[in-house]
Amino acid sequence: MKTKAFIVALLILISCEGCTSIFFSPREKQFFQNPWVKFYAPEDVFFKTPDGLTLHGWFIKARNGVDGTVLVLHGNAENVSTHVNSALWLVDEGFNVFMFDYRGYGKSEGIPTIEGVHLDSEAALETLLAMRGVDKERIIIMGQSIGGAIAVYTLAHSPYKDRVKALILDSPLASYRRIAREKIAGSIIGWPFQHPLSWLVNDDYSPVKWIKRVSPVPIVIIHGERDRVVPLRHGQLLYDAAAEPKEFWQTTPRGHVYSFSDEKIREKLVRYLLNLFYRE
Repeated sequence: MKTKAFIVALLILISCEGCTSIFFSPREKQFFQNPWVKFYAPEDVFFKTPDGLTLHGWFIKARNGVDGTVLVLHGNAENVSTHVNSALWLVDEGFNVFMFDYRGYGKSEGIPTIEGVHLDSEAALETLLAMRGVDKERIIIMGQSIGGAIAVYTLAHSPYKDRVKALILDSPLASYRRIAREKIAGSIIGWPFQHPLSWLVNDDYSPVKWIKRVSPVPIVIIHGERDRVVPLRHGQLLYDAAAEPKEFWQTTPRGHVYSFSDEKIREKLVRYLLNLFYRE
């Protein structure tokens, strides 16, 4: 049964366009009932991509004063109705949060592709910068998991790079091809095929190739030492490839994208951001 399952997986990998659709799993498009979201009263935001799709996001206003605004690029599954829980603590700490769904996720139109999600993140940043009441001098981008990879490429190529105060990467992958090879190699049956199959994956957008161009925007890479989904070495590879100013925070919570479950890490990030805003 395992052999048959692996063969099916290989066929899917080989047949997918550009072999990058394996990285996106919108699953059910429906929104989940989330009582916490109602408490924070998110505002629906609909906006257009350069290729004409309509995307959906939530803008959540900071509570008890505003210190800045965080554009959050979430991971590869579900939609903002669940991912938003990982960012609500920022709202309590005085930050607006704008989180959106890539094409094909939630209420956003289209089908996710590696090229398309980068158009989506570009459009989201432009939308945020056009919003009334948002301090354009205090914009932060936070990418989680695959959202971190998308964030790096987006900021490296954005004409608005000088408007972004910091890039925060939470459990990011360094290379699409590398992570595909690692997952294929994790199977005894797949191990001999890891290199030829991984070369079917489009690696043009991989953040390790572009993160150096993010400079002079400060970068903080946060990665759990016990992350089994995207191993710690991915965060380390990105840190090594990045130019200054940069920081690497290795954390201990078990799991993927779990660093902010540690209150000390949340407090550390808030201090870091406030120092960026007020040190002048």
